[in-house]
Amino acid sequence: MDDLYRELIIDRYKNPQLQGSMDPHDYSYEDDNPLCGDRIRIDVRVDQEGTVTEALFSGEGCAISQASADLLVESIIGKNLDEVKKLSTEHILELLGIQLGPVRIKCALLSLKVLKAGVYGLEELEEELL
Repeated sequence: MDDLYRELIIDRYKNPQLQGSMDPHDYSYEDDNPLCGDRIRIDVRVDQEGTVTEALFSGEGCAISQASADLLVESIIGKNLDEVKKLSTEHILELLGIQLGPVRIKCALLSLKVLKAGVYGLEELEEELL
């Protein structure tokens, strides 16, 4: 079974379904993992009810970070922002379907960190503090 999920990760890395950027967007955030060089940006559009209608990611990095970003943005389309805010580490691990060591977990979770920072509005908070 792990081989099937490994193939999914490689396929999503080589052929991402939702890679790109959007402008205008309702939420956007970008961050990186300075230890390994992975970088992810996620742009999100929502409707008046707070439901995600579109989501895209961009960035560069290892297969795990890029595949998890692609799978994550796909999984949030149609979800309400309250549901998105409740997503956990387990959600990412379920999407990837394989066990990851401590180093690879950070790669996989970068997209979740970026998504949550964006929908919680950390970008605006950081700009206010500058």
